[in-house]
Amino acid sequence: MSTQASRTAARLMVSPAVLLLLGWMAIPLGMTLWFSFQRYNLLMPGMESFTGFDNYAYFLTDPAFGAAIFNTLALVLGVLTITTLGGLLLALLLDQPFWGQGVVRVLVIAPFFVMPTVSALVWKNMFMNPVNGVFAHLAKSFGLQPYDFLAQSPLASIILIVSWQWLPFATLILLTALQSLDSEQLEAAEMDGAGPFARFFHVMLPHLARAITVVVLIQTIFLLSTFAEILVTTNGGPGTASTTLTYLVYIQSLLQYDVGTGAAGGIIAVILANIVAIFLMRMIGKNLEA
Repeated sequence: MSTQASRTAARLMVSPAVLLLLGWMAIPLGMTLWFSFQRYNLLMPGMESFTGFDNYAYFLTDPAFGAAIFNTLALVLGVLTITTLGGLLLALLLDQPFWGQGVVRVLVIAPFFVMPTVSALVWKNMFMNPVNGVFAHLAKSFGLQPYDFLAQSPLASIILIVSWQWLPFATLILLTALQSLDSEQLEAAEMDGAGPFARFFHVMLPHLARAITVVVLIQTIFLLSTFAEILVTTNGGPGTASTTLTYLVYIQSLLQYDVGTGAAGGIIAVILANIVAIFLMRMIGKNLEA
């Protein structure tokens, strides 16, 4: 049994790491909060002054704010739909025994280790280029006019690029969960006369419910901060067609040199992300308790 002295010693040994982690998170957040109440423009050094909530009001009334919120939600929901359904289908496929299964699994998981910037450049120049891209050559081979994905469907193109990168993650999690399913349950259901679809919906899917909720939670947290793919491919355009909340903060801070408004946008993004995270955590908590 631990004594009071041992518990105190344990707290003292852990405290440096805890303080370092707390400072690592609290200091940048505190500086962002301080800048959000300042009139701070990089083009006017030495003119800083306290401005209250004016930066927040300016950011919330920005004409691009509504489009940024819509695009962010569309991006998250679109990628979650594609990766969850696609990951489920790939997990079911990879769970079946076939020749070269190990090599196929490595190839399926490989895109997850590609840097977002590299992934966006590959898709932009090799696949979606309307002149020399793979899709353009396929369209010409069928006698069709090449389609400029990034100009005509910018948000859908970014959703496709991000989904390609996150699909391996969903596949890996769901495949691991699928392999933990007791084969005797499937055999018993098959002996009772259940067909493939009945076994999937009544045995496999309930078993995968927790894994699916974990995929949704982790991906949502990272997808809310999607930035590199937008910067490399569309720069938020045309207009605000692919501008997300994260990219709007970048525009205010580094393109318009308004650090105060950008910091206010960052705080708003943190608040919205926490609201989404709390909602998902409660939903997952209920699922785990079921």
